Amino acid sequence: MKILLIGASGTLGSAVKERLEKKAEVITAGRHSGDVTVDITNIDSIKKMYEQVGKVDAIVSATGSATFSPLTELTPEKNAVTISSKLGGQINLVLLGIDSLNDKGSFTLTTGIMMEDPIVQGASAAMANGAVTAFAKSAAIEMPRGIRINTVSPNVLEESWDKLEPFFEGFLPVPAAKVARAFEKSVFGAQTGESYQVY
Repeated sequence: MKILLIGASGTLGSAVKERLEKKAEVITAGRHSGDVTVDITNIDSIKKMYEQVGKVDAIVSATGSATFSPLTELTPEKNAVTISSKLGGQINLVLLGIDSLNDKGSFTLTTGIMMEDPIVQGASAAMANGAVTAFAKSAAIEMPRGIRINTVSPNVLEESWDKLEPFFEGFLPVPAAKVARAFEKSVFGAQTGESYQVY
């Protein structure tokens, strides 16, 4: 089995890679590192990545940038960063990647707890998380050739807690290795249209 993992060098992506490569070949992709490079905000870059990689059995996104800003300071320009990366970037990975998946392959995208449990300055990120979740749920009923699609919605990670605690006061962080198991479930399981919450 061959898996394309986008965002493999990040905190979450590294844990997902460690989990998935126990069972399959993992091809890594990222903006600055990996077996192939990709900018998910650029359609041509995504197309080039898929051309380089060829057919795979699973496409996993553990990436996507989002703007954090007080609502009164959240401009359309700042919000556009979230729309082009966390939201549009991940959706374009799907729209452009269907033909790169083998029959019965799968997509797994990343969302996050803020769409269910809001935090101050998190409106832009919550917007993207909710939209990606809704897209995957709807796309699941139209996927061709037995292809599946799910999302993973993690809580704040233990590994990022030192710098993020002021934004997530009272939250109980989860280890990245626990979140990685939800990606494993999505890739190797049989469900589709699901949002795996790891809280």
